[in-house]
Amino acid sequence: MALTLYDTANGISLRLLTPQDTQSYLDLIQITRVPYQSVEPVRDDEFYTLDAQTRRIEDRVKAAEDGTGYQFGIYTIKDSLLIGQVSINNVVLGVANYADMGYFIHPDYQGGGRMTAAVKLAAAYGFRALKLNRIQAAVLPSNKGSQRVLEKNGFQFEGTARKYLKINGKYQDHQIYAVLAEDLDELTN
Repeated sequence: MALTLYDTANGISLRLLTPQDTQSYLDLIQITRVPYQSVEPVRDDEFYTLDAQTRRIEDRVKAAEDGTGYQFGIYTIKDSLLIGQVSINNVVLGVANYADMGYFIHPDYQGGGRMTAAVKLAAAYGFRALKLNRIQAAVLPSNKGSQRVLEKNGFQFEGTARKYLKINGKYQDHQIYAVLAEDLDELTN
């Protein structure tokens, strides 16, 4: 599935990761391993190998083909550098029509609106192309930058999920944010 989404004002594009992106994706997650340790699950060294990431991206390609998840790389338009990821995961269609969103960006590219723009593009794709009703994201209470990204995109705080995800070796509370399809006009204006 070839698909590229653009935000020229912020100098980024999104496209689904493919096995050809494995080395650049591995480089990215190796760079972000230490700076994001406090907000990520503990992963063994095997996770940070080319083989493991090849399998992971192949699984994500299959998920996109099956309509259950979409892993977008965030690229600079100027030089096509992979600088981050935004994903729409756990897509549930039918009566629910919702999905979870996750994202991260290379620390050198934080600020300047790129992550906010990437979340906006991915959310618009979720609502327009996938016809989702709701997209939600879980954020550690201490992750103020991530909360701002969501709030700038119309996500609303809904509450705290106690010991929701195992992050940095222990189950931790997460704040749940969500945006609805009916908020799309606000999201794209």
